[in-house]
Amino acid sequence: MIGFGEAGLAVGVIAQAAPGVDIDIGTTGGLLGGAIGAFLTTLVVGAILVAVGPEYTERMMGDVLEEPIGSFLYGLASLLGIGLLILLLLVTIVGIVVAIPLFLLAYLVWAIGGAIAYLAIADRLVGRNDEWLTQLLVAAAISGALAVTGVGGVLAICIGAAGFGAVLRDVLE
Repeated sequence: MIGFGEAGLAVGVIAQAAPGVDIDIGTTGGLLGGAIGAFLTTLVVGAILVAVGPEYTERMMGDVLEEPIGSFLYGLASLLGIGLLILLLLVTIVGIVVAIPLFLLAYLVWAIGGAIAYLAIADRLVGRNDEWLTQLLVAAAISGALAVTGVGGVLAICIGAAGFGAVLRDVLE
């Protein structure tokens, strides 16, 4: 029979405030981490693009600015198609070997396209000067700022899709 002392212990164990695993899932930490990640990704990928191929970067920025709707639709359709293909490959056991590299490649192209699209927006905001540093910092700041809000996240996906579409068009056509 459970005595009065053991009943209190049992209730204390069941209603324990900290069950031993302390996982802090906070909105502020997640948003701030996402904003920092978006800022750094745009800054690093943009810096690599500018250092390795400034002519290619400028040409792709021009493509995004000349035809933003077409690039967006091409990028969105491609993203949905690649996502469906990866999902179908993951269903099959043998397809996992192909799905993982395809996902990594798509993520890399998305990062490149997103950086190019943000650089194009930054170019329109700060103007074209001899230094890329200002454009890189403005592009990274825009990317980080959009990652903080929900509506900005949707807009960031649209911007990324336009850059993704421009890069894929250049490669595939």
